[in-house]
Formats: sequence, C-alpha cells, structure tokens
Amino acid sequence: ELKDVKFEYDPATPVLKGLSLSVRAGEMLGIVGKTGAGKSTMANLIARLYDVNEGSIKIDGVDVKQLSLAQLRRSIGIVSQDIYLFIGTIADNIRYARPDASMEDVIRAAKAAYAHDFIMMLPDAYETRVGAGGQDLSGGERQRLSIARTILQDPDILILDEATAAMDTETEANIQKALSELQKGRTTIAIAHRLSTLRDADSLAVLSDGKIVESGTHKELLQKKGEYYKLYKIQMEGLKVINMDG
Repeated sequence: ELKDVKFEYDPATPVLKGLSLSVRAGEMLGIVGKTGAGKSTMANLIARLYDVNEGSIKIDGVDVKQLSLAQLRRSIGIVSQDIYLFIGTIADNIRYARPDASMEDVIRAAKAAYAHDFIMMLPDAYETRVGAGGQDLSGGERQRLSIARTILQDPDILILDEATAAMDTETEANIQKALSELQKGRTTIAIAHRLSTLRDADSLAVLSDGKIVESGTHKELLQKKGEYYKLYKIQMEGLKVINMDG
C-alpha cells in the first residue's frame, strides 16, 4: 500500500504529489500514464531504491523502512526495459540474484524464460561471456536473461517496468509467455505504455501529474470515458493506421 506518497528528486520539483494506491497479495495491478507521469519513480520507491519524502509505503502492513534491505531485495523482483548484464558468463548473470543456485536451477529458470534455446546456440552455451567485450546479445535476448534472473530469485512481489518496450512482435510474444509464467502466484505491479499488455490485470490505475486520477478494471475505466478511455482510444487509432499502412 502506498499512502499519500510525495517525492522529488530535486527540491521544489515534485514528481509524486500525494499518490495513494494498494494491491492485494497475489493480484496484478496495471499502472498506466503518459511519459513523465512518475510511473518508474513509483517502482523505484516500492523497491526502496529511494525513500519517500512524505507518506508511507507498506508491505503486509509493515513500513518498508522497517524492513532490512536484504529482505526487500529478496522479496521484490524488478524486470525493466533497462537491462544490466555484468561482465561474466551467461550462467553468472542469471545466478546474480541467487549466487548459490545450482546449474540445474539456472537451466530451469532459463527454460521458463524462453532463453535456453538461444543460449545453447551461443559459442560456449551457458559459459559464454557477456558484458563489456563479451558476446553481443539482442534486446530480446538480454530481456529473457533478465526474466530468467528474476525467476531464479523467486520474489513475492514482481514489478514489471515497461518490460516489453521496443521489442519486435515475435520476441514480445515469447517474452509475454515468460512473464505470464513468472507472474503466477505473485503480487505483480505492471507498468506499461501499451495498454494491450495489461489486459490480464485484476485492476488498473491511471497516473497523471504525480497522482492517481482513475482506478478500476479495464471495462469500468472504459465506461467512465476519462483519462484511460482517452489513452486507449489514441492507441487503438494508432493501431488502425499501422494496419492500413501495413
């Protein structure tokens, strides 16, 4: 639960202006909004990469400031469009969240993330070196390694921050399958620009200018004909244009 959260990176330039929302254990909450609305900032605050200036963020009723960083890092997994590969092998990169994981666990996570097949085609399979000066991987391949890393971590809370941004259609389909597997039995907060990727969400919240301006199911928000309806309409019009050009 986020309650009256206020946050600014720079003094006198507020990003979140009294944001409140909650998500029940095991459910999926979709967050939508225009670029610069504060969606990624919210994700960073939940994971406590930053602390709120005012208000509170609680997990099971406990303020995140009262939890150890080790607990939070174990409990919260983030898959974002910014993927960090470290200098080392593919296996090391997947194992990053759980250094003691066995090779069998690493392979199982890679298979669940639809990454195993492309890994086996690399020069040294799981021992192929990546990162600076290592094997070049495509955006989709890097993303699947990031998902495998999070599957191995096995977090209770999953944050997806534009996890399928800038992907071609085939790659996105594989990544969506992997994300669906990853979400099972977890509390998921999914931030996405493309509304189609949030159709399975239990509820949706629209973030605008640092505040939640609407919340409800996809159907309820369309009936309200407010901010969500406008965003949805713009995207549907865009798809029609693309289909006509295609």
